Parts: sequence; structure tokens; C-alpha cells
Amino acid sequence: MSQQKRIKKSDKYREEIIKWLKQYPSITAAQIYDWLEEKNGKLNFNETTLRSYVREMREEYNILKEPVIREYEAVEDPPMCKQVQIDFGEKKVFDIEGREIKIYVMCFVLSHSRYKYCQWQARPFNTPDIIQIHENAFEYFGGYPAEAVYDQDHLVLASENHGDLIYTREFAAYLQKRKFSVYMCRKSDPESKGRIEKVGDYVKDNFASNRIFTGIDKWNEDCLKWLQRTCCIWEVWAKIWDFPRCL
Repeated sequence: MSQQKRIKKSDKYREEIIKWLKQYPSITAAQIYDWLEEKNGKLNFNETTLRSYVREMREEYNILKEPVIREYEAVEDPPMCKQVQIDFGEKKVFDIEGREIKIYVMCFVLSHSRYKYCQWQARPFNTPDIIQIHENAFEYFGGYPAEAVYDQDHLVLASENHGDLIYTREFAAYLQKRKFSVYMCRKSDPESKGRIEKVGDYVKDNFASNRIFTGIDKWNEDCLKWLQRTCCIWEVWAKIWDFPRCL
């Protein structure tokens, strides 16, 4: 008697998974899991189970993926309420008419809890934009930190004079209001902002990749829902404790 093939929970979504793998060969198992939850609600199996299933589908249909891995040296976590890391990025996506467009993202991560926030725009950022997005992020977090870590971005830093940081006029005024200190990363020191580098890649690769752009408001709404779906229980509770004194 022939042995009947065991039915797996992921088989329910087999055709959809194969379609996504063929259409988007670079798609990750994490993104497929999120897309399934976004479309169907809470799944009755975990991401690890799906990862094995996706690997089997790739092997069966010979759909190869070339992962891009960037390594950053681990640094010690700062205390609660101490630090947020901030970075900017851009991503090319396709709209509903099949046109390729570029959109822009600003990402935040609390260095102690790893709680994340990001906001997108359909045009490049200016300084008033990033000031407002800071406020949106601090409202989302429930407080603001003692220190913010940035790359050497022209919207924040006008110049550097023998080690003295000279901020843009608008951002300098904002710092006077919020009174948090700034750590500006050096180009030769990527480890100092490794947390936000990983967050930026995570947002662009696992949320934005292969997603059809239908408008910036819907994009930001879906991104916030995605952040809430993908953050772990530790991040939620750690975020609550990350700002005990900064409200």
C-alpha cells in the first residue's frame, strides 16, 4: 500500500506561495508570512514552519534566491530612555499602472527595546518634513530620548568645523526645543548605527519589496499595521519600559 503524502498546514496556501515565488524570486519567507496574515488574518502555524515550506517550494520549482548579507559588529545596548537611532532610505517600487517610482523612508529604532517606527514620502525629505516626522515618531513611542544617532545627512548637519557640528538652522531650532543630544556617525564607523541599518534594510526588504504602490497614505497605513504585526511581545513590553521618564 502506497504511503499517503502528509498534508501540511501551509498546503492551503501552496498555489499562492508558488505564484509569489515565481513572480518575486527575491521574496523572503518572512514577507510571504506577513502577506498571508495581511490577506487572511492570523495563521494557525508559525513563521518557522512556513520558512521550511518555502525552502521546499524553492527546491521543487528551482526558484533560487541570492541573499544579501551585511554584517555589523555588535555593540552594547544603551540604558532605557537613552537613545534612538535614525536613518533615511529610498526604494524603487511599481505603481498600479506598472510604472517604476522612487519613494523615501525615515526609520527610527529605540536602541534598548528595538521598538521601531518609520514613515514614507513620495518625494525627497526636507528639514520641516523630518522635524514633523520626529514628532510623529515620539508620539508613537510615547516619549523622546536623551540622545539621537544620525548619519551625516545634509538635512540635519550643515557642516563640521574641526569636530564641531554645525546644524541646519531649522534643525538647530528644533534641538533647542526638544533638548536631546546628537551623535553624528562617521563614515568609517558603521557599527555605531548598526541597529538602524538593519531596520532600514528590514523595512525596505520585508515590507516594501514586491508591494504595489497605490498612494502614500495607504502605504504608510499599511506600513504601520505591518510594524505592529511583526514586532514581538518583547518589543511591545520593552517599549513601555523604554520611556519611563521621557513623557
